[in-house]
Amino acid sequence: MIYLDSSYLVRCYLEDPGYREVRELAASDHVACATLGQAEVVAAFHRKLREGALTPAACAATVRQFETDLLNGVVTWLPITAVILQQVRLAFGSLPATVFLRSADALHLVCARESGLLEIHSNDRHLLAAAPQFGLKGVNVIPLPGT
Repeated sequence: MIYLDSSYLVRCYLEDPGYREVRELAASDHVACATLGQAEVVAAFHRKLREGALTPAACAATVRQFETDLLNGVVTWLPITAVILQQVRLAFGSLPATVFLRSADALHLVCARESGLLEIHSNDRHLLAAAPQFGLKGVNVIPLPGT
């Protein structure tokens, strides 16, 4: 099982930069993500609609496909339990002041770790930089611009 954060899951539906690499990765193993990712993914679809990158019809079709995939168990959705929330609180209490980490990213990191995974896949530079603090290897398969 591989953990994809929502920035990667969005690329399974939209042709954002790096989508080919992410889709190849997603096809290589079963995908997991925190349940929080469900809200983040549809919010990203809506952002694309708001920015004019998706038409209303295309956005609706993308959301329908996502909902179908939810029903079909395409992704294993890891619950955000009281234990996960406690681990996030404890993590913030012990992180060095130099670590920039958003609460949603901490939830992803703790969900991946508590599920026994060793890696987390994302292109979020802050999440990737914080991954070692959670005993995880952060992996980005999306080529950097200009490479």
